[in-house]
Amino acid sequence: MKLVSTAILFLVSTTLVFAQADPESRSWNQPVEPFRIAGNIYYVGANEITSFLITSPQGHILLDGGFVESAPQIRDNIQKLGFKLSDVKYLLNSQAHYDHAAGLAQLKRWTGAKFVVSQGDSAEAAAGGKGDFAWGDKFQYEPINADRIIRDGEKVEVGSAVMTAHITPGHTKGCTTWTTQVNENGRTLNVVFICSTTAPGYQLVKNSNYPNIAEDFRNTFKKLRALPCDILLGAHGSIFDLNRKRRVMQSKKGTNPFVDPSEYKAYLDQSQAAFEAQLKKQQLSNSQ
Repeated sequence: MKLVSTAILFLVSTTLVFAQADPESRSWNQPVEPFRIAGNIYYVGANEITSFLITSPQGHILLDGGFVESAPQIRDNIQKLGFKLSDVKYLLNSQAHYDHAAGLAQLKRWTGAKFVVSQGDSAEAAAGGKGDFAWGDKFQYEPINADRIIRDGEKVEVGSAVMTAHITPGHTKGCTTWTTQVNENGRTLNVVFICSTTAPGYQLVKNSNYPNIAEDFRNTFKKLRALPCDILLGAHGSIFDLNRKRRVMQSKKGTNPFVDPSEYKAYLDQSQAAFEAQLKKQQLSNSQ
């Protein structure tokens, strides 16, 4: 599996405050017909910037709100699947960067759902992207205040829809990987919605804004490796080869390419190798 560092491309190439400012970011927000991934998990995001609906008869959980321009797509996709916006009870966030959080304030108004975010990302979300340790005030969006601060190991539950938070800092200070279990064809499968493990242009050595960034990344990799995973999902479609798998699912009925226990370890191996190489290069540069 080829690891594509989409977060690097996005955050470095985009120069204006809101999404869709350049052809590349627009290309990442192209419409995708919503579909069921497995069990009670539905895809309601764009071709690269993701959003997931986890459903139950008692109500639903929505993970990530994409760009500000993504919000109408997410709204329409939920309704296309036959679900009601008013049944979305919680909005979760993986990371407070604006390609994943800018649409949340509008989605909150449409759904009336409670917004759940980690302590480490809550201030940035409330400030609308301002004060990011790497980007400062460069990537802003409409602020959104937390209704609930989620801590490591805590769960968000709506009926049979249950999401567990794993705080995996590095990409952001409160980067949150979420997990759940689904039943698919009589099997119980572990699902990991990985936040991000990339360090796009980050200063990993002697970073006064985030002194323990390298240690956080290494602890994150250790924590992620301990999670069981049958289905890898994430904040960017290219993390888990969304578009190819969607085409396979459409062309080969009865198959589910999203179920691949080997994919998770391969992703972590490549991602951690890239991080260690970036860190080593900076350490050598600082020692000269």
